[in-house]
Amino acid sequence: MKNNKFIVSTLILIIGGMFTKLLGFIIKIIYTRIIGEDAISLYVLVMPTYSLLITIASLALPIAISKLVAEGKNSIKLAINTGVIILFTNFVIILTMFLTSSFIATNLLNEPRCKPLLFACSLTLPFISISSLIKGYFFGKQKVHPYAISNILEQVVRLIIISLILPVLIKKGIIYAVLGLILLSIISEISSIIIFMFFLPKKFVIHKEDLKPSKYYIKEILGVSIPTVSSRIIGNIGFFFEPIILTNVLIFCGYDSTYIIREYGAYNAYSLALLTMPGFFINALCQAIVPEVSKYLHNKKMIKRRVIQALTFSFVIGFISSIIIFMFRNLLLSVVYNTTTGANYISVLAPVFVLFYLEAPLMSTLQAIGKSMLTMKITTFGVIVKLLSLFLLSLCHIGIYSLVYSEIINIIFVVLINAFYIKKYIFN
Repeated sequence: MKNNKFIVSTLILIIGGMFTKLLGFIIKIIYTRIIGEDAISLYVLVMPTYSLLITIASLALPIAISKLVAEGKNSIKLAINTGVIILFTNFVIILTMFLTSSFIATNLLNEPRCKPLLFACSLTLPFISISSLIKGYFFGKQKVHPYAISNILEQVVRLIIISLILPVLIKKGIIYAVLGLILLSIISEISSIIIFMFFLPKKFVIHKEDLKPSKYYIKEILGVSIPTVSSRIIGNIGFFFEPIILTNVLIFCGYDSTYIIREYGAYNAYSLALLTMPGFFINALCQAIVPEVSKYLHNKKMIKRRVIQALTFSFVIGFISSIIIFMFRNLLLSVVYNTTTGANYISVLAPVFVLFYLEAPLMSTLQAIGKSMLTMKITTFGVIVKLLSLFLLSLCHIGIYSLVYSEIINIIFVVLINAFYIKKYIFN
C-alpha cells in the first residue's frame, strides 16, 4: 500500500478536482447572471493584475513547503518561517497597492472604477497565502484528502455567499457587487483554513524556540520558492507582451484591429480554454509528484519509476483528450460556449497538445530534485522563443495563425528541453 500512495494521492486529487471544477462552473454561471455584463467586464479587467499579485504574494510557497517537508525538514520550523515571509511580502504588496491602485486603474487599465477593486484584491492576499502554506504542508506529508475536502467545502461556501449576498449588493451598484465578489474570497479562504485545522496532527505543538525566525530555514524556503515563482512571473510577462506584439505587427501588415481583437479573443477564450479544460488531471498529478520525488531523492530507482508513471498518465490523458477535442471540436464548442468560433485553431493545435500535457510533470519533477533555477531558465528561454517566433511569423501575413504556430513552437521547445534534463539528471 505504501508503494501505491502516489497513485492513491493522485486519484484523490483528481476526484476532488472534478467536484471543485464542477462547483466552480456552477458558481461562474450564477455570479455572471446576477451581476451582469458591465460588472463582469470590470471583474475581468482586474483579473490579470489579481493573478500577478497572487503569484507574487504566494511566492510558490506551497511547492517549497511541500518539497522541504517531504525531505524530512522540521515542518513546524518551516511553517513559522514561511509565515514570517508571507506577512512581510503581503504587507509590502498591500501598501504598494494602496499607493498605486489609482495610477494602475486610471493610466494602465484606463478605468478609474477599478481603483477600489484593485485594493480589495490586495486585501485577500494574506488569507490566500496562509491557505497555500497549509496546503503545502499537507502535500509534503502526502495527506491529500484534507486538500480535496477543503477545496470542495470552500467552493460550497462561495456558492452560498454568492447566492445570498450578491443579489443584495448589485442593488447598491455594480462596484459593490464586484467588490463583494472579490472580498468573499476572504471568507472562503478562512473556511478552508478552518477545515485544515481539523486535520492537523495531535502532536503539532509549537514551542517558544520555534517562533524565532531562522536564517537557515528562510534560505532553504526561498532557495526553492524564488526560482519557481520567478518562472511564473516570467510566464505572466510573456503573456503580457503577447497581444502587444501580435496586434502591432499585424496592424503594420495591414490587418484590421477589429479582426485581430475578435480572433485573438476566440483563440484564448474558446480554443485554448477548451484544449486546457482537462488540465486539472495534470495539476493533480503535479501536486502529488513534488513531495513524492522529494521523498526519494536518494533512491534514483524509485524516482525513475514515479517519473515514468507520471509521464505515462499525462500522455494517456493528453492523447485521449486531444483526440476527443479534435474530432468533436464543433460540438464541444457549441455545447460549452454556444459558438463554433475557434474550431479552426483547435484543428491545428490539438495534435500538439499531447506534448503540452507532458510539460507540467516534467517541470515539477525538475523542481522536486532541486532544479528550480533550471526550470526558471527554461521558462525564460521558452518565452523568448515564443515571442520571437510570434514577431517573425506575424510578418508572414498568416493572421492569428502566427500565434497558433508560435504556441506550437514553444510547446515543442520547452518539452524537449525539459525532457533532455530529466534524462540527464534521472535516467543517466
